[in-house]
Amino acid sequence: MTSWLRHLERHRTDRIGWLRAAVLGANDGIVSTASLIVGVAAAQSSTSSILVTGVAGLFAGAMSMAAGEYVSVYSQADTEHADLARERAELASDPGGELRELTSIYESRGLSPELAHQVAEQLMAHDALAAHARDELGLSASLGAKPFQAAWASAASFSAGALLPLAVTALAPASSLIYWVSGTSLVFLADLGALAASVGGASALRGAARITFWGALAMAITAGAGKLFGAAV
Repeated sequence: MTSWLRHLERHRTDRIGWLRAAVLGANDGIVSTASLIVGVAAAQSSTSSILVTGVAGLFAGAMSMAAGEYVSVYSQADTEHADLARERAELASDPGGELRELTSIYESRGLSPELAHQVAEQLMAHDALAAHARDELGLSASLGAKPFQAAWASAASFSAGALLPLAVTALAPASSLIYWVSGTSLVFLADLGALAASVGGASALRGAARITFWGALAMAITAGAGKLFGAAV
């Protein structure tokens, strides 16, 4: 009964792939769109121009995030597949050497030579490639590269994040637009940082502070550039 319950346990490492892409996308959506809006507003642009710029930034950013995440994660997947192909060939050409290699790995983790050899033999008899992928290469199904998942998560979360400062821009008074967008975006970022940290099992306060600091810095620099050049940036 205990072993059955342990088998059903869920760990936070299962969330790493989609959580990383979702948090990165939402953070970038809020920060880049809010910074763009604040920069254009600081250049004394009209509200309609600011909204058009923000919407264009949303679509461009979402596509950029999806493409960048897909290419990046696909490169990781290619590397994983190449390593697995090499390992498969080595298992076919030198199974004895691969057995000794796996045995030495288990010995380095604290098993006695006899037990390490026995464990390596049994695992290789069950699924040699999976044993070497997990214990030699550090690859697992839950942490494997998933390009499409990462691309969709990034694009969707970027769009969701970008919609927040855009909604504020559409509703806020033109005279105080910069303050409304900046203030609410920092609140959104703090909430995102706290939520992401909590889901990942880390400190919510530290996660909120970290993401808010960089968001504030990005908006301040962009606003300064817009004010300095007097044009949309």
